[in-house]
Amino acid sequence: MRNFIKCNLVNKFIYCEYGIFRYLLLPLSLIYGLITNFIRLSYLLGWRKAWRSSVPIVVVGNLTSGGTGKTPLVIWLVLSLQDLGFSVGVVSRGYGGKSGSNPLIVGPQTTTYEAGDEAILIYQRTKAIVVVSPVRRNAVESLLIQSSVDVIISDDGLQHYALARDVEIVVIDGERRFGNGWWLPAGPMRERESRLRNVTAKITNGGTVLPGEFSMFLQPDLAVNLRSGKRAPAVCLKNVVAMAGIGYPQRFFNTLEKQGVIILKKVSFSDHQFYTEKMLYSLVSREQSLLMTEKDAVKVRNFAQDNWWYLPVNVVLSPLEANALLSLIIVLI
Repeated sequence: MRNFIKCNLVNKFIYCEYGIFRYLLLPLSLIYGLITNFIRLSYLLGWRKAWRSSVPIVVVGNLTSGGTGKTPLVIWLVLSLQDLGFSVGVVSRGYGGKSGSNPLIVGPQTTTYEAGDEAILIYQRTKAIVVVSPVRRNAVESLLIQSSVDVIISDDGLQHYALARDVEIVVIDGERRFGNGWWLPAGPMRERESRLRNVTAKITNGGTVLPGEFSMFLQPDLAVNLRSGKRAPAVCLKNVVAMAGIGYPQRFFNTLEKQGVIILKKVSFSDHQFYTEKMLYSLVSREQSLLMTEKDAVKVRNFAQDNWWYLPVNVVLSPLEANALLSLIIVLI
């Protein structure tokens, strides 16, 4: 039965990569591919005009649905450029946010309900100016009114061709790569693999790294208690129930197991899941520890319990590749 249907829920959208349903969905995939190719072609041929910012735009995106490590790389880029003395702004679609006001400038009081989890996470980790809007031009214009920055990084938006970009960085899941290679919904692809020929840099997160790709991995830090801020090695937590509401929850569980964490139960939620107290209180007893991703943690701080923890992760690249990647941006500033 497992081979009959194997579907994935990503961003509240189901795609079937393997099994009989994949063949039933092929006509929808062809329509999806025709539409996305036409949109890109319309900009390449000048039928539509992309808007260009007065400062360089770096787009960090992916070709597939599901988590690839894109947001951690955005955080790494922002922090690395800040360390070099540059002022960096970030724009995001704010997926999952329900603010009635766009563009929305993220601040200390902004909630994930308003701006989405990724925008809040980026702001909390970098303290950079972050502006959210489904129309990225509006976000960029608002950001430039608010602050003088040297460069703007777009979290996602590879397929948002209405915004001209100077650097395109694609993050690839080195373990899953491109699955069966088909467009949504018969496969995981937003664009076909051939799109990689036209991007500035390809960053592969873990797994197999092919020639011409930068290699990165996510290094876990100490676990952090949501209530007290106490830090401890994840392996020292007792009776761990692990939860993840990200594009690829299994990556988080694998990370914990590689650290030697004994997981009593694994709980997966859809990416950008909105949490309530009722949903999470029943997951653990007082004697257990609820361990989640940092992306989940930004959504539950207001009602976190004493036995709730999160695990931050940091992008690691070799010094040589880190310098090469940053140089692609610095040369434009």
